[in-house]
Amino acid sequence: MSTVSLIASIVLGVTFVVAGGAKIAAGPAWPVHVRDLGVPMIIAPVLPWVELLIGAALIAQLFEPWAAWAAIALTIAFSALIALRLAQGNRPVCACFGAWSAKPIGPRHLVRNAAMLVLGVLSLFG
Repeated sequence: MSTVSLIASIVLGVTFVVAGGAKIAAGPAWPVHVRDLGVPMIIAPVLPWVELLIGAALIAQLFEPWAAWAAIALTIAFSALIALRLAQGNRPVCACFGAWSAKPIGPRHLVRNAAMLVLGVLSLFG
C-alpha cells in the first residue's frame, strides 16, 4: 500500500469514526434530523454504528478493499439523498456530524462528500 493510499484511508476512517460518534453523542435529536433528511427510520439506529465500524476498519487497514468500498457506497448514498433534497428545494439540517452540523444542507455538503469520495478512491488504489 502506498503512503498516499494509507493516508487517504486513515483520514477517511477518522471522518467516519467522528461522524458515527457524533451521531451517537447527539442522542435522540439525531434520529429526528435524519428523518427530516429522508433516511428510512429503520436505518437510523444502526447507521452510526456502521459508520464507526467502517471508520475503524479503514484506520486499522482491516477488510481492505471492502471497507473502502463500503465507505464509498455510503458516501454515494448520502450524496444522492442530499442532492435529491436540494433538487426538491428542501434544506433540512444535515446532522451528518451530529450536533456539530446543525446547518441546513447545501452544495457545500456535496463538495465535502466529493472530497470523501476522492479519499475513498485513493485508498483503493495504492
